[in-house]
Amino acid sequence: MTRAKIELGDVTPHNIKQLKLLNQVVFPVSYNEKFYKDVLEAGELAKLAYYNDIVVGAVCCRVDTSENARRLYIMTLGCLSPYRRLGIGTVMVQHVLNYVKKDENFNSIFLHVQVNNEGAIDFYKKFGFEIVATKQQYYKRIEPADAHVLQKTVHPQSDTNHQTSSQ
Repeated sequence: MTRAKIELGDVTPHNIKQLKLLNQVVFPVSYNEKFYKDVLEAGELAKLAYYNDIVVGAVCCRVDTSENARRLYIMTLGCLSPYRRLGIGTVMVQHVLNYVKKDENFNSIFLHVQVNNEGAIDFYKKFGFEIVATKQQYYKRIEPADAHVLQKTVHPQSDTNHQTSSQ
């Protein structure tokens, strides 16, 4: 038996409909046209995941510069349920972690997870993410409406004012 092949591919105008369908199936919230327009320009930050050449998952991120820090925000990372626990999500998270490792200007990666989604919370904790906050009423049309903010610090902000002078 040959090992299943997991690969990541670019999101293009030709396959963006597959991303839309996937997101509709995987997530309880729907994403607008602007989301998909941004994804097409996201380059390495948006990937489709293929399992034996079938699209079964996707990850979409963007750079966030709020709170005086440059952070990577995982907007969506999901996989069709029959294909979960096969390492596809791990390949997508590793892609994101490698991306921020190469670019030292990120100090953290963060995302929102519905408070009752224990599977996702446990999954991210395996990679060193921690719950750092809970946003009440984060989601508009789904229950529970609250979201945990999960974050992983990758490059702590260097405090330049605090240099030890050893002359």
